[in-house]
Amino acid sequence: MSSNAQQGPAARQSAMAEQVLADGSATAAELAERFGVSLMTIHRDLDELERQGIVRKFRGGVTAQPSGVFESNVQYRLKTMRAQKAAVAEHALKLIEPGMAIMLDDSTSTLEIARGLRLGDITPLTVVTNFLEALNLLSDRRGIHLMALGGDYDPLHSSFLGVSCVEAIQSLRVDVCFASTSAVHGGYAYHQEQHIVSVKRAMLESAARNVLLIDHTKLARTALHRVAPLSRFDLVLVDDGAPADALRDLDEHKVRYEVCAKNATRGGDDPAGVT
Repeated sequence: MSSNAQQGPAARQSAMAEQVLADGSATAAELAERFGVSLMTIHRDLDELERQGIVRKFRGGVTAQPSGVFESNVQYRLKTMRAQKAAVAEHALKLIEPGMAIMLDDSTSTLEIARGLRLGDITPLTVVTNFLEALNLLSDRRGIHLMALGGDYDPLHSSFLGVSCVEAIQSLRVDVCFASTSAVHGGYAYHQEQHIVSVKRAMLESAARNVLLIDHTKLARTALHRVAPLSRFDLVLVDDGAPADALRDLDEHKVRYEVCAKNATRGGDDPAGVT
C-alpha cells in the first residue's frame, strides 16, 4: 500500500485539493492512481471537496476552473493570468495620487495594485479593502493608512463578506474604487456568487469614481448574477489580449475603456476566466 493510501481522509483530501488547484483539473482515475485508493473513495473525497466549494465535479473528474455558477478558489485565482492582471494594474496605478483614499475589492486583479503600492512611492495614501491577501501585503508599508473591512471571513475567497461588511463600506466615501469581476457581457458585469455581488455593489456606491479591471478572458463570458451595468464604471481597463469583436461590443455599449499592453517579461498566458 502506498504512503498516500495510508493517509487519513482529511490529509488525502487536502493533498488532492492542492493538486487540482495547481493543475486546474484532474480525472478521478488519475487521482485514484496517484493516491492509491479506489475510485469509490476518490469520489467520496471529491464530493467533500465540492461541498466545501474548493472544486467542482464533472463527469469523470474534477476542476478548479470557474463556471457560470462557480468561482474558483482564491489559491487557484492567485496563479492565473498574472501577466494580464499585472498589465491592467500597472495602468491603474497611474490613476492613484498621494493623499487619495482608494478601495480594493477581493479580486486577485486588484491584488496586483496592492503589489504595486507596496513597491512604489504613492504616499501618503489610504487603502480600504476586505481582502486578507491585500491586508497582509500592505500591513507593514509605511505611508499607507490601511483600513480593514470586517465581516464574516470566507476562506475560499480569503476575504470578509456579509451584512457587517456591507454596512462598513456604506459608512465610507473614497476617491476611487478598483474592482474586478468574473464576466462581462452585453454591457453588464456579472459574478457567480450573490454574497460577493452585494459587497461589490456597496463598494461602487461608496466611491466618487469606479474603475473595473478585467483580463480579456472575461469578455463575452457569462455568470449567474448581474453586478452592475458597465456605465457604472468611469473606466474599464483590459489587457491587450482582448479580441476585436469583444472591444467592438464595448464600443457599442459606449463603454469608456483602455487597452493595457502586457509586459513581455512577465510571461505568457495562464488558465483563464478568474477574478
